[in-house]
Amino acid sequence: MSGTRLTFLGTGTSQGVPIIGCRCPVCQSRDPRDKRFRSSVYVEYGGMKILVDAGPDFRSQMLRAGLSDLDAILLTHNHKDHTGGLDDVRSLNYICRKAVEIYCEERVLETLREEYAYAFTLPKYPGAPEWHVNLIDEQPFILYQNHPDGELTWDHDKGNFFRRSDGTLSPTSDRIVETADHQADPTRKSVVITPIRGWHGPMPVLGFRFGKIAYITDMNRIDEAELAKLEGLEHLTLNTVGYHPHHSHFSLHEAAALAERIGAKHTWLTHLSHAFPQYDAFCEQLKKDYPCKRTDLRPAYDGLTLTAD
Repeated sequence: MSGTRLTFLGTGTSQGVPIIGCRCPVCQSRDPRDKRFRSSVYVEYGGMKILVDAGPDFRSQMLRAGLSDLDAILLTHNHKDHTGGLDDVRSLNYICRKAVEIYCEERVLETLREEYAYAFTLPKYPGAPEWHVNLIDEQPFILYQNHPDGELTWDHDKGNFFRRSDGTLSPTSDRIVETADHQADPTRKSVVITPIRGWHGPMPVLGFRFGKIAYITDMNRIDEAELAKLEGLEHLTLNTVGYHPHHSHFSLHEAAALAERIGAKHTWLTHLSHAFPQYDAFCEQLKKDYPCKRTDLRPAYDGLTLTAD
């Protein structure tokens, strides 16, 4: 597959939209574009099937989108609305017979070890999710299609094992954590991913660029040196949760100003809260109040697909 294809699986805040118990017009809207799972995207890039973030809605998002296979899950940071669905990769372990490749920073791994201790503790509980964790930072890294450990084989009441090419079985815990490669192995299918360093309040987080599409969520600041990574984009995604300044997210005004500065052909707003109007009214408001000259600024919605050469 040439080019890049990005589908929004979720475009809501940490509570999603509608919020439990809320009776506001947005939460009561019948427009499906106002129904927002927690923020996540599915990206097809260089022949790879990539998920960015797996929050509490991961299972429902995968089922709704009809997805049954992933080459990798990239994690932007360690908050629960972005990692809370990782146990559900067990279905992919069973169906696809492979450990799921997770790419994240060291600080995110530390949280995963705490919140999913049963996935790391030895001997491993039979049926625990099977992951390969690849450690990354803000430097470009290589994402491979298949891990060399081999195919998963399920042994009843004992759990998963890797079946190697010579037919022998090995425990899945042997190589659960590695450092992502920065130079490609020409014998394996791979693609280069470019992370974008940003700040979620005091917390360092990552966005990602896939060709001419960049996905940025849960930031309120991007280092000046990182902006060069966002030049020449067809599509840019930025987060905003409301109209007023926020301690860890861009306000609408800040997101619009940054979008204008970056100058992607199209900019899509995500991580949206019920503070904004219903979808059509929000589109009209953006045209009226934020008439950007260098970018077309619009709200994203669950199920929206973007493509770029």
